[in-house]
Amino acid sequence: MELLFALVIGTLTASGVYLLLRARTFPIIMGLTLLSYGVNLFLFATGRLATGQQPVIGTAASYSDPLPQALVLTAIVIGFAMTAFLVVLSLRNLADNENDHVDGQRNNTPPSKQEQEVTSK
Repeated sequence: MELLFALVIGTLTASGVYLLLRARTFPIIMGLTLLSYGVNLFLFATGRLATGQQPVIGTAASYSDPLPQALVLTAIVIGFAMTAFLVVLSLRNLADNENDHVDGQRNNTPPSKQEQEVTSK
């Protein structure tokens, strides 16, 4: 089971890094999301998640650590907010520049709406 868990974490991380290296906005957003999922699973793995045990120190001899669970919950909320912000930012960039490349090169595209307004004045 540990091998499967490690392979899933490695696959998510490798896929996220691969998608981060693309020159379009949507693959970059998906890459950041996959990378955050891999980090969340890694944080779960560090906590030695055990079923049927008490979440805090009590009468049982062993207990599960609540700190990784709290860290993952916080990371999920922050990751969702970051993804929503990046989607809105990429849609704004697409609307303004009519291009979704992130490398800053135009590749012979027509002028954007802002450039047309500036040149017409």
